[in-house]
Amino acid sequence: MKIRNIAIIAHVDHGKTTLVDGMLKQTKTFRENQAEMTQTTILDSNDQERERGITILAKTTSVMYEGTKINIIDTPGHADFAGEVERVISMAEGALLIVDAAEGPLPQTRFVLEKALENKLKMMVVINKIDRKDAEPERVKAEIDDLFLQLANSDDQLEFPVLYAVAREGKVWNEMPMSFDEEGDLKPLFDKILETVPEPNGQPEKPFKMFISNIEHDSYKGTYAVGKVSQGTLKTNQEMFVLEENTKVGSFRAQGVFTSEGLNTIQVEESFPGDIISITGNSNVKIGQTLADPADPTGFPMITVTEPTLNIQIAASTSPVLGREGEFFTVRQIGSRLERERKINIGLRIVPNSNGTGFIVSGRGELHLAVLIENMRREGYELEVGKPEVIIKEVDGVKCEPVEELTVEIDAEFTGAVVEELGKRRAQMKDSVTNEKNVTKMLFEITSRNLLGFRTEILTKTRGNGLFASSFMGYFPITAYVSKIRNGVLIASESGTATAYALDSIQQRGLTFIVPGESVYEGQIIGINKKQEDMEMNIAKGKKLTNFRANADFGVQLTPPTILSLEQCLDFLEDDELLEVTPKSLRLRKRVLNKQMRNKASRK
Repeated sequence: MKIRNIAIIAHVDHGKTTLVDGMLKQTKTFRENQAEMTQTTILDSNDQERERGITILAKTTSVMYEGTKINIIDTPGHADFAGEVERVISMAEGALLIVDAAEGPLPQTRFVLEKALENKLKMMVVINKIDRKDAEPERVKAEIDDLFLQLANSDDQLEFPVLYAVAREGKVWNEMPMSFDEEGDLKPLFDKILETVPEPNGQPEKPFKMFISNIEHDSYKGTYAVGKVSQGTLKTNQEMFVLEENTKVGSFRAQGVFTSEGLNTIQVEESFPGDIISITGNSNVKIGQTLADPADPTGFPMITVTEPTLNIQIAASTSPVLGREGEFFTVRQIGSRLERERKINIGLRIVPNSNGTGFIVSGRGELHLAVLIENMRREGYELEVGKPEVIIKEVDGVKCEPVEELTVEIDAEFTGAVVEELGKRRAQMKDSVTNEKNVTKMLFEITSRNLLGFRTEILTKTRGNGLFASSFMGYFPITAYVSKIRNGVLIASESGTATAYALDSIQQRGLTFIVPGESVYEGQIIGINKKQEDMEMNIAKGKKLTNFRANADFGVQLTPPTILSLEQCLDFLEDDELLEVTPKSLRLRKRVLNKQMRNKASRK
């Protein structure tokens, strides 16, 4: 069988998943009457992927084109999921870089391209969304050329085909079309893949060997080890060694050998050299290990992944309302769930907290950690989460912190708000350019500590406008830290049910997070103060009834509460606060719920 393995990489929302949808449909991977023919973002099957509009988990699918099986590896476009990109890119011989015809290459584009070139993948470029009113394909092509010049490791990497696309309509052209109404399909893309991307060198005459690039689970077959067959073939019931580099750590027999056919995984008697396959039979295998025939017990180097930059504490909830909204809430249950995550999400680091309460989870960024927490709450877990903290490292005896390059693209009218906010956070502006469409592109350097919470804050000030993307630059000596930008909070002074009468009084002090009739407990954060200090308020207070007015809440006009998302809640937290997470609720609270005990703790 002829095979091509190609990774599709791009910045968030540049059309990667949409193009894969078109490839699946135009190769008749589905019957005309199958539901997938009318779906979009077919590969983004995870609920969070559909809701957020991003790819989180790397996935592999395949299409058949002119007798060739094309394995398509759809990878995340957000730098927080760098671990996903780094571990699956090794399965490909080529990469398709998709760039928006208006936005051009952005920081995450640079990151994934650099990884593809380091792995010596044969590159192709698709300039997508050429039908946008603000599209500038010639400018974007020049920016792509400049990017390749900066990142290429050899002259031959500067030569790559460029195609032009409207992925939403399933059209690709070898040259910029005169009109977007021209007839078109994805045939030029498929032809260019066969022409550009080399066949994998599966060396069928050698003993079987495969690097484990991914781990998947299902309740029927258990654990699947996923990877590209580097050499040889594998049959059902064939014995294999499990290697970490050249050290044997186990062995097992293949209970099942599977390959992809469209979106489906099908069982086969024997694998093809160079194909991407899944193997069952051992639940203890890990990403980065090598599966090898005993006749050739040598392994591949273990994968290296971009270091985490952010810590967060996850522990069993200590809430007064524990167990009312979730199914799993013990330390053992949470620890077991995190251990499962550690096996498949190699970008995470998970260790027990040194003080004996919960776990310290380290990830690449706020989104990386928020996706894990959101998945857990949807699975029925109750837990409490602490303030995200940047990881400080010692380099050559000097304490260092992570620094990021922040790119901002925004209408010129909002640049003042952006510059003011980043000025407070001690960011250094490196470049600023305003184009003829009055869109300003700014480049900043800022520490990860001072960047925490920026997106939440600035989206309010810019009314949701703007494009913000950051990329990790490295660890540098610690600089000044902006300790507190947020105002103080309004705290429930006692447990009870919120009344409209009390909320009316509280809203004169600041913004509220709850509605009348909602149950709250002592120490729960019910709003944000207009002033810097924290303030206790009686949320359950009611107006004294008289014979003339039986209902104290009639006529009260309340401002709608501020509802914070999970990421906003994480950004909101200070050191003495926690976030209670359940399948139904997100509750901000103080670590110490009782006021007297809180005051005593603050005096120590």
